[in-house]
Amino acid sequence: MYTGKCLCGEVEITIKGAISDIIHCHCSLCRKSSGTAFATNGFVQTKDLEVTKGKENLTSFTFKPGRVRHFCSSCGSPIYSLNTDDPSRIRLRLGILESDIVERPISHNFVSSGANWEDLDAGLPRYDAFEPSRNR
Repeated sequence: MYTGKCLCGEVEITIKGAISDIIHCHCSLCRKSSGTAFATNGFVQTKDLEVTKGKENLTSFTFKPGRVRHFCSSCGSPIYSLNTDDPSRIRLRLGILESDIVERPISHNFVSSGANWEDLDAGLPRYDAFEPSRNR
């Protein structure tokens, strides 16, 4: 079982099943909707997702016919999206999960349309907190 919540904590979810087909998507739509270089998405069975808090805080946006994105109306965190062509599963933005997950990403997708400043093989330093040069 997995749990998650939006940035402000008004929407909470529980997933009672596996997460499949996890990908890092670099397409321009995922970059725009996440505000980052890529979005990490996975699929869960619709029957396995429960909004345990804040269902009334979910707002939706239909980008294309049949493609509905659900997000928190207070903080704007993307929660999940669905495709009416495949109602058996939903696409979840994995960044909202509080739980560690067992499953792992299987690929980077749409890398040719990725941000020109993103380097997947970058040898950037890694820190457990802010970089040492940051002025607080």
